[in-house]
Amino acid sequence: MTLVERLDECVAAAGSLLCVGLDPADDADAAAAERRCLAILEATLSEAAAVKPNLAFFEQFGAAGYAVLERLRARVPADRLLILDGKRGDIGNTSAAYARALFDVLGADAVTVNPLMGADAVAPFLSHPGRGVFLVARSSNPGAADLLDAPLADGTPVHRRIVELGLRWDPGGLVGFVVGATDPAAIAGIRAAAPYAPLLLPGVGAQGGDLEAAVRAGLDRDGGGLLLSVSRGIAAAPEGPARAAAALRQRIASARQAVSPA
Repeated sequence: MTLVERLDECVAAAGSLLCVGLDPADDADAAAAERRCLAILEATLSEAAAVKPNLAFFEQFGAAGYAVLERLRARVPADRLLILDGKRGDIGNTSAAYARALFDVLGADAVTVNPLMGADAVAPFLSHPGRGVFLVARSSNPGAADLLDAPLADGTPVHRRIVELGLRWDPGGLVGFVVGATDPAAIAGIRAAAPYAPLLLPGVGAQGGDLEAAVRAGLDRDGGGLLLSVSRGIAAAPEGPARAAAALRQRIASARQAVSPA
């Protein structure tokens, strides 16, 4: 199964384009992080097609944090996509070790990968059947403009070149792209360049991204093909994670319906 097919399957099962991020940044230890994440999962899985733990917030606790990741994997059902967000990418044998850790040990369906070291750094992540990658094309942070928006000699921004290369490297339906919801114009440009590739759109909520504009810009021709990822906007919502996730799911559905009424 390709990443495209797996995403479509999970979106259909959930009836949602929401991805719940797990970023336990403020917890004192691994046990507290686990409690928080389990509570968020229990409250939100019915509203989301995917779950995205940020590896850094678990790795900061060492072996105990890694053990939490292993246990959390068991709590994500098979009809939800598990994306491990580590933005890995290094020389070939190092990337191969990263891929084994994330796919074979932690059981990710997809991972985020930094493509700036080129084809040989990405290739090991594309050699695991049924697993996929989201290449970081245009991130959601303000500093993304420093490099990822910089023009090449022909005027093409770096993030568009990443998309061109990612499509060339793709063995068939395994490559998607991370594009910050903070830049709807970049989302639209990347969608035009990659009409069928899955897009992972972080940056709504605490980072100020426009949910409706991001969804409008990122939907594929079939009215899907994206995940809108929200972490702090769910975990820290005053109304609680369950109500926040339900509201976000409805907003996404409304934006989707406005673009693709059928």
